[in-house]
Amino acid sequence: MAATEDILNEGEVEAALTGLPDWRYQSGGLVTVYKVPTAAAALELIAAVGRLAEEQHHHPDLDWRYNRVFLRYSSHDAGGAVTRRDVAAATAAGAAAARIGATAEPGRSRTG
Repeated sequence: MAATEDILNEGEVEAALTGLPDWRYQSGGLVTVYKVPTAAAALELIAAVGRLAEEQHHHPDLDWRYNRVFLRYSSHDAGGAVTRRDVAAATAAGAAAARIGATAEPGRSRTG
């Protein structure tokens, strides 16, 4: 269960986003879309995010559409709020995407 002090208020979320240029705050979560050249590269990114999720014990909502991977982090155990754990997970996912050569398209993020 997330501790109350781990839940970020709106100002803290905005401050965290200054260090997460690939991400946006939308529908109560941190969201982005990563575009890669092929479906195989998308699967490579999904596998990398999956490994991180297992290591961190924190799993994103994920949607795969051919060469795009949609990610959303929020903490279900904190009532769907954004926590420090979400920021750390988004940071790690962004680093994995960069290693794979993915391009962020945060404006293409969807609600839901």
